[in-house]
Amino acid sequence: MRVRAYLALENGAVFAGFAFGAIEREAAGEVVFNTAMTGYEEILTDPSYCGQIIVFTYPHIGNYGITLADGESDRVQAEGIVVHECSRFYSNWRARMGLSEYLAQQGIVGIEGVDTRMLVRMIRDKGAMRGIISAMAPPEELVERARQLPPMEGLDLTDRVTTRGTPYQWDGFEGNVRGPVVAVIDYGVKRSILRSLAQRGCRVWVFPARTPAEEVLSLEPDGIVLSNGPGDPAAIDYAIPQVRAFLDSGIPMLGICLGHQLLGLAFGARTYKLKFGHHGANHPVRNLRTGAVEITSQNHGFAIDPATLPPEVEITHVNLTDGTLEGMRHRELPVMSVQYHPEAAPGPHDARYIFDEFVSWVRAGATVKVA
Repeated sequence: MRVRAYLALENGAVFAGFAFGAIEREAAGEVVFNTAMTGYEEILTDPSYCGQIIVFTYPHIGNYGITLADGESDRVQAEGIVVHECSRFYSNWRARMGLSEYLAQQGIVGIEGVDTRMLVRMIRDKGAMRGIISAMAPPEELVERARQLPPMEGLDLTDRVTTRGTPYQWDGFEGNVRGPVVAVIDYGVKRSILRSLAQRGCRVWVFPARTPAEEVLSLEPDGIVLSNGPGDPAAIDYAIPQVRAFLDSGIPMLGICLGHQLLGLAFGARTYKLKFGHHGANHPVRNLRTGAVEITSQNHGFAIDPATLPPEVEITHVNLTDGTLEGMRHRELPVMSVQYHPEAAPGPHDARYIFDEFVSWVRAGATVKVA
């Protein structure tokens, strides 16, 4: 027997459907849409989705099940999920369970039977909105509760997703006993970022987000990576002096997504909220240094205002859909960053060269001069 559920938005819109997963639970957060056709396991477990309810534009989700090996973290990070249809049958020799069973185990509720085309058009027109999924309350009550949720602006969510306790060495790739040491600041890091570094011969150490810069630098790393993560970058005030200390060290540095935004703030730039964000695996980006167009995987709701960057920072990548800033590098220091996800697992592989360039800097030494 299917259980009636509702998705209620702060603008008063209510979408009726049926609950799946942990049907006794509710989900509350910012409602955003993702345009990727595959990769729902990676998307749901991406820590950057903490605080958000994901609407999948692809109409049929769950048909290849859940492998458990493909997750970007050890749990579902999204607050909830909205789909047109959740498949109860899956075909995949690697799968261990279905999507609904997985969500039930994780305590996450989903809603299906929703007109996701209408919902996505509403988000595109009105912008990302706060919402609640529930099978336990009337729509009118849910709308009022949605309006009481905190907006994403001003939210620091890194404490909910960063590694706990002491730093640890990533053991996803053995044999790098002599490789360069890369310190990853975990604001909500995806496992595929760690894999991408380890596969290039790096010894990867992961640090909690609030680790003092002095402690990170005491490791004497050959490179530093500022990871992806959720929330408003301007609210993570402790990270700015941390990143500035890394800049002063002269150690090669790479920022990805939230790390890119934090690097921009450390340079003195400003960030702003996008209307409905970039979430998907099909975003075209132009590399201004080569002229090449890259198809990229993206997941962010904020961006850097390029007009506020200092002259010593070069803009290297631009989004071809809306002209937003997608990449930058310092003109002299070995520091670069991208707004999109070069690890893209799953997704396009166009941007993997970012890791190659960064690791080449790391191997060359911290005194490298950028061409």
